[in-house]
Amino acid sequence: MSLRYLTAGETHGPQLTAIIEGLPSNLTLDFEELNFQLHRRQKGYGRGRRMQIEKDTANIVGGVRHGKTTGAPVALVVENNDWKHWTKIMNIEPMEGTDEEKRRVHRPRPGHADLNGGLKYNLKDLRNVLERSSARETAARVACGAIARQLLAEFGIKVGGQVIRIGEIEAPANDLPLNELIRLTEESSVRVVDQETEKKMEAYIDQIKAEGDSIGGIVECIIEGVPVGLGSHVQYDRKLDGRIAQAVMSINAFKGCEIGIGFEAGKIRGSQVHDEILYNEEQGYHRATNRLGGFEGGMTNGMPIVVRGVMKPIPTLYKPLASVDIDTKEPFTAQVERSDSCAVPAASVVMEHVVAWEVARAFLEKFGGDSIEEIRANLNNYLAQLESY
Repeated sequence: MSLRYLTAGETHGPQLTAIIEGLPSNLTLDFEELNFQLHRRQKGYGRGRRMQIEKDTANIVGGVRHGKTTGAPVALVVENNDWKHWTKIMNIEPMEGTDEEKRRVHRPRPGHADLNGGLKYNLKDLRNVLERSSARETAARVACGAIARQLLAEFGIKVGGQVIRIGEIEAPANDLPLNELIRLTEESSVRVVDQETEKKMEAYIDQIKAEGDSIGGIVECIIEGVPVGLGSHVQYDRKLDGRIAQAVMSINAFKGCEIGIGFEAGKIRGSQVHDEILYNEEQGYHRATNRLGGFEGGMTNGMPIVVRGVMKPIPTLYKPLASVDIDTKEPFTAQVERSDSCAVPAASVVMEHVVAWEVARAFLEKFGGDSIEEIRANLNNYLAQLESY
C-alpha cells in the first residue's frame, strides 16, 4: 500500500485534521518528538502574533494503540487555539448579519490565492479561499512529516536543515556533520550555524518589518543514511527527485527547488558537475563528491540527499499593495490580515518534513511490508544483495 495523507481544516477553524494511510504496524511513536517538531515550525525570528496564540500539539485519535501503530489509518488533530475568537464567524451554520460582522473579504490581496480561488469556485466571500490557502495548513503537513521522520529514523535515516539566505544576507557555506548542524541551527533564531550571520539576519528582518515590508529566502534540507535505489528511472512520476521537487513547490510561497548544486549546473562544465564513482572494500561503491545531491537517474545513489527551496516574501504586507474591490471594481489598497515579516526559518522546518515524507514514501515502496519487522527483513536482504554486487 502506498503511503499517503489528506488534510482538512481552515486557519481560523476549530482544528486541522490529517489522516495518514499506509503506515506499517509496530512503529513506536514518540509523542514528545512529534510535538517538538510542531513547536520547531512555530519558532523563528520574524514570526507574527499568531505564534504567541497557538502552541501546536498533535492529538492522535486513531490508528495507534499503546504507543504503536496498528497498520490502520492514523488520524491526528491539531487544534486551533484562536478558534474561540472566530467561533461565530467560522461556524458551519448559516449566519445572519452585515459583511463586517461576517468578516467578509471582498478585496483580494496580491500574491495570495484570494482572487484566483474566488473566480475558480465562484465565491463572493474571499475568506472561503484564504482560510484554506493559508500557511496554517502546514502545521498538519509537519505533523504527518514528523511521523514519516520517525519511520525513517527506525532505519537509521536522519533529517536536518538550515537557512541559506534571508534576502540580501547569505550564510557562509559549512561542511558540518549533520548532527552538529542540527544542534547549532536549533539554537539559532534564524536556523543558521554562524552567530554573526544570525545577528545580521535579525537586524535585516527588523529593518524590513519597520518598513512595512516582508522578505523571503533560501532553505536547505539534508537527509543522510538513505540506501541506493529509492525512486526509479523507468517512468517520470517514479523519479524521486522529481517527486521531492513537486512536494517542495507545494509549500506555501515556495517558488523554486534545486537538488545538489541545482541551477549552478547551468553555468559550469560537465567535469565540474558530475560525481566520479569510486570503490573500496570498506565503503563499496561511492561518489567522490555530491554535486548532484544524492540523485542520478531519478534514484538515490547512497550519498546524502541535498535539497534547496526558495521562498518568496510573504505577500500580506503592512504597507499594502494596490488591489481591486470585487464588488465595486474600484481600486483599493489590499486588505491586511495578520502575518509574519519573515517566515523563512519556519519554512526550513516545513521543507524538512515534506522532503522526509517523500523519502519515507519511496522507502516503503521499495521495502514495503505490513509491519516494521517485515520491512526490516526486506531492507536487510536488499543490503546483503548490494554487498555482493
